[in-house]
Amino acid sequence: MQKNNIKIQELKGKTVVVGMSGGVDSSVACLLLKQAGANVIGLHMKTENAETSEVDKQRVIDVCEKLGVKLEVVEYKDEMKTVKDYFVQEYLAGRTPNPCVVCNREVKFKPFIEFAEKFNADYFATGHYAVVEHIGDKHYLKVAADKNKDQSYFLCKLSQSQLQKALFPLGALTKPEVREIAEANGLAFEGVKESQDICFLGTQKFKEFMESNYPEKTGDIIDINSNKVVGKHTGISKYTIGQRKGLGIGGGHGSTGESWSVVKKDMAKNIIYVCQGNSYYADGLYASGFNWIPEKPADKFECYAKFRYRQEAKKVSVSVLGDNKVFVEFKEKQTSIAEGQFVVLYDESTCLGGGVIDEIYKK
Repeated sequence: MQKNNIKIQELKGKTVVVGMSGGVDSSVACLLLKQAGANVIGLHMKTENAETSEVDKQRVIDVCEKLGVKLEVVEYKDEMKTVKDYFVQEYLAGRTPNPCVVCNREVKFKPFIEFAEKFNADYFATGHYAVVEHIGDKHYLKVAADKNKDQSYFLCKLSQSQLQKALFPLGALTKPEVREIAEANGLAFEGVKESQDICFLGTQKFKEFMESNYPEKTGDIIDINSNKVVGKHTGISKYTIGQRKGLGIGGGHGSTGESWSVVKKDMAKNIIYVCQGNSYYADGLYASGFNWIPEKPADKFECYAKFRYRQEAKKVSVSVLGDNKVFVEFKEKQTSIAEGQFVVLYDESTCLGGGVIDEIYKK
């Protein structure tokens, strides 16, 4: 709790609304806030997927009863529809969306905070692995103690007003420590899996969802280097940049023996381009809609960047172009950069913000 820059004694008597999914992380976050002396209110959002919704809801009810915490159950259909529509539209446009980034901004830290304000709550907390530091009137997003679980990437679009109300009780803990706390306090749930990226699909597979709702035509898979057809795809939106598995390209194609990966998609011609190994590199990218936390460091500067979650940050040079656009040049060539994903910038342990990758740059 200390690393959140809010001392435990400062939480005594404070009202904190905590978003609860029914998983171990949010349950432990609730426990830690309760132990810190806060007046805790649990907030659970029902999903439209009946298959998982009631099970999750019952787990949250059980935790809140166990901890003596008031629980509110809400339904934000319009906000979740915004996330779902964004997800589908991006895929149908040939891009690779990141629904978690949009969901955090549009659902968890928008209507959830508005809900917290109705209760005159001082803070809104989640079970994210991240740290927020409040220094004067500036609010900084920091990397969590557990680098393998750090989720600052997904929080890169949060505004200053959203971070001002934010608490991340797990930021100073590792996942094993969180599990240990859960087991010691009877909050470990048997058979509960880690949260999935596309929560509104429930147990339905992404490809099944697209096939049933947005059927597409088959098309060619072409080697971008030789321009030869090496296979057939079953619907262009089902494939993402960097994908290596499930391409169905036989071993007879190519000569290097290396695995194939998707490097480009042509929506107009219904073609997926692939290459073997890492022969298709990018030198940089253009991104838009950039959100600075709390403000841009300079018009030109060097830092580190992630182009997808669970990736080691890479050294880059950044040029601010105006209209919340940036050009990010890589110090070393990179592969599997996907338009539609987010580029998130870091200065050591501080998240500087993030924006949507619009275009790949090759010298």
